[in-house]
Amino acid sequence: MKPILDKKYIKNALKKAKKILLSGELVIFPTETVYGIGANATNLNAIQKIYEIKKRPYNNPLICHFQNLQKIQNDFEINEVAYKLADFFWPGPLTLILKKKKSSTISFNVSNNNELVGCRIPNHPIAGKLLKSIPFPIAAPSANISTKLSSTNINNLDNELKNNIFFIDGGDSYHGLESTVINVSSNYPTILRYGSITVEQLKKIIPNINFIKKNNLTHLAPGQQKKHYSPNIPIRINVKKVLEGEVLLNFGKNNLKSKLFELNLSPSRNLKEAGKNLYNFLHQLDKYEYKGIAVAPIPNHNLGKTINDRLKRAISNDS
Repeated sequence: MKPILDKKYIKNALKKAKKILLSGELVIFPTETVYGIGANATNLNAIQKIYEIKKRPYNNPLICHFQNLQKIQNDFEINEVAYKLADFFWPGPLTLILKKKKSSTISFNVSNNNELVGCRIPNHPIAGKLLKSIPFPIAAPSANISTKLSSTNINNLDNELKNNIFFIDGGDSYHGLESTVINVSSNYPTILRYGSITVEQLKKIIPNINFIKKNNLTHLAPGQQKKHYSPNIPIRINVKKVLEGEVLLNFGKNNLKSKLFELNLSPSRNLKEAGKNLYNFLHQLDKYEYKGIAVAPIPNHNLGKTINDRLKRAISNDS
């Protein structure tokens, strides 16, 4: 359900955000996936500010957001597979890894000096209007401190970000999970990150799509660190029992119970609902007075693959 927002607030916020981006500063804005921290993708100094405030390693690339396909064509080479996926899923939660043209003005530090860059066209009215108002694409990772939980509403934002960066409140994100990332720079399209578009959906369009192997680390897609999307307190997944002092992130109907507090991603076992609620509920459960978060088993199909990917990265001890 799309949020009901004050038109005057949005108009004024977009006007201010435009000025800020044109001046080389940062803006937090909503997309259909999660909130992003945006900067002029052609401005090296502006991009540097994203890495610094997020405490983000430079080998973790940023995604560039564009108004439309024509804008992407100005900077990138697009092959037949890319066009096919773009035609079906854009605008929407799909990021395609594309090769920069020699004439591209995209800053080299968006992708750690790599000629391959993640590109997408967001399907959100506020993001769309913001991109339409400026003469450059917006480089924007998720609006969080590096390795921490993504934000699906303004209340999720870390105070360090919220107090130092202008933000547009666009209500709750529609999907609640990041975009799916696919490398289409060669003749062998490869899924690099699970996201809001499922493997099952992609296979209907590209039946021979490949999957990156777990031991084949890549710096082409964001969110590929072993530890990522993590709350501040310990998390256990696929639990059979909730321990003393733990709160519960449940799914469906079962015998799991927390003596302290619990939230259910989807009592009806709807994975789309669960994906939309995942980060917001983890934020609500992430309190230091609790010993940890116990998470019920999530089916590993469709959006469940994305949810389980995020949960596995959340429990990793490796950065």
